[in-house]
Amino acid sequence: MFSITLGYMNKSLIKKIQLLLTASLCLASPALALADIYKTVDADGHITYSNVPNKGAMKLDIEGTAAAAPSKGERASRAKTPTPINFPRVDNQTQSQRDDKRKQILISELETEQKALIDAKKAYAESAPPFNREGKVDEKIQRLQADVEAHEKNVQLLQKEIGALK
Repeated sequence: MFSITLGYMNKSLIKKIQLLLTASLCLASPALALADIYKTVDADGHITYSNVPNKGAMKLDIEGTAAAAPSKGERASRAKTPTPINFPRVDNQTQSQRDDKRKQILISELETEQKALIDAKKAYAESAPPFNREGKVDEKIQRLQADVEAHEKNVQLLQKEIGALK
């Protein structure tokens, strides 16, 4: 059988173990502190917050808690909520015109971005060697390469957006 007698342990080791245990407890305590929070307003307008549900209490959704994530049933019920009667409506022809205009704008942006990509690639290709005399990548080359990558990403995103249209 193996046992440790604290009397034989170095005092600094004991202090380190105590510090480690204390730090562990401190780090674990926020996870233990998660609880539902309820808000109650009495007849006089006094607001009371509690972790115990009372009659008429409203459960609060606080960001960062496990309770804040809606269940599948809650998500499904939210998805079935009808559109309010006074919500502005657009007829199909107007919506179709808006969609066509949006598509034209996106196509125009795509063409502009493709031209900018060609120019960025040309500037990158025409620039000096990628490494300076010390063998390090030149800042100008890094900037030009970042421009090329940004334009490539923009082209991809615009193509994706256009592809998602009806």
